[in-house]
Amino acid sequence: MSGNRIGAILLQELYITKRSLEVIMDLLVFSLMTVVVFGFITRFLVGAMNATAGSYLILGLLLWEIIRINQYSLSVGSLWNIWARNLSNLFIAPLSLTEYIVAHMLSGVLKTLVIFGVISAIAAYGFHFNILRLGPLNLALFFMNLTIFSWAVGLVVLGLIFLFGTRIQALAWGLIFLFQPLSATFFPVSILPPVLQSVAYALPPTFVFEAARQAYGAAASSGVNWSYAAAAAAENLIYFVLAVQAFALMVARSRRTGQFARNEG
Repeated sequence: MSGNRIGAILLQELYITKRSLEVIMDLLVFSLMTVVVFGFITRFLVGAMNATAGSYLILGLLLWEIIRINQYSLSVGSLWNIWARNLSNLFIAPLSLTEYIVAHMLSGVLKTLVIFGVISAIAAYGFHFNILRLGPLNLALFFMNLTIFSWAVGLVVLGLIFLFGTRIQALAWGLIFLFQPLSATFFPVSILPPVLQSVAYALPPTFVFEAARQAYGAAASSGVNWSYAAAAAAENLIYFVLAVQAFALMVARSRRTGQFARNEG
């Protein structure tokens, strides 16, 4: 892989992000508005009903944005090139598909770090919620596991778009939200019906959200739940490998059928 070619795609992403109102609205403004709304809901719950439930809401929101922004950047980043009829032009240059995907993954991580920092600061100063209470090691592990999961989902979504065309492009925005209730983002897994609890524990983010609530709880320390961290990492490894294989198969079929080029038609 070439660092220069990856850097060129990152530069393209920077220009698109700076000059696109859609990206700014979808990423930055959506995240800001969501944390403000959830912040006021949390303040209401803390003051009137249940402080713990309020903390769980804003904690789940902040961590969920790691998944959403990373997946959005990987999936929708390529759609900008398709809409501009520029995707095929990129691969006329000596740019490999691996370099292209790695660049979008790195772009997603950078965007996520910036936006996560901004909304965490708003949560801290506006609503007295300190995400650093989780501890730096916990935060690093949570970020890593949620990012890898978002990459796996993003690769599958991108492969489907390459294979079936832009008529299913809504998946780039909407599919990830199917995992939000199933991974118990805002509430303990015990709230779910028994059947859905089994589904929840088959998803890596569930272990992250459960460990985060445990670490943030008043009766718990910010120590690492290594069993949950290992479970999330193991599932992520399986899902990511399967996602890479599925993506490669879908891209290969898209090229054989000519759909890869027709996507820009």
